[in-house]
Amino acid sequence: MKGICYGGIELKIYQTRKGLFVYYHNELHKIYSVRPFLKQPIHLYRLKDMKQVITRARELHAYQPKHMDTFIFEGNRYTVDGNKAPQKGDYILINQPAPEFLDHYSLNEIEKVDKAENGNVVTTRDNGVRYHEYAVLVPGRAADSKDIAYDNQGLVPNAQRIKDESPVAIQKAKLREPAIGDVYYDKEQNRKVMIVATGKSEIVFGDGEHLQISELLNENRYTLVGSLMVHS
Repeated sequence: MKGICYGGIELKIYQTRKGLFVYYHNELHKIYSVRPFLKQPIHLYRLKDMKQVITRARELHAYQPKHMDTFIFEGNRYTVDGNKAPQKGDYILINQPAPEFLDHYSLNEIEKVDKAENGNVVTTRDNGVRYHEYAVLVPGRAADSKDIAYDNQGLVPNAQRIKDESPVAIQKAKLREPAIGDVYYDKEQNRKVMIVATGKSEIVFGDGEHLQISELLNENRYTLVGSLMVHS
């Protein structure tokens, strides 16, 4: 896995693609979608807390994660390990995607392992991912790892570093309320569905199905895969 960093040089729209890791305002983000004909065509989310933003390509520069890089994902610190054998419950970073016809993943997807055999895995989103397509995300920061959570480490106050990995930040990331535009993968029915309405205790999918929020938070069935809206 070789790193690709544009060293602060502005990206062009043709250099962007879904899944690319990029730095925006000094923090690691991931591109969710690219819509070239819009004034602000790049839809990102910040990996540390999933906060979303729309911007222009020239505001970004790219980085390809590699073995022994470490970053924050949803309030938790992980180290990319291309040598570790995966086990059920591990997270993987799909950095060299080659999906087959029935799979639905792309560059730098982060998925949870449901089954593992001879290095190949089936994720909780029912994707079959082969051993050469991913690296395991090991919880915590390895002693000899490189921190890529921030582009310029010198610009990050120690107080922010502590806050970014605090229990409060973790809970905030995990307990984000479902919102209109959120897209979920339903493992049981092998489909993607979008929330079109919300209430105090339930949500409504685009096909008219009503669901209790408590049911939606069952990660064994539903997984948040993205959003078509930008939340504040």
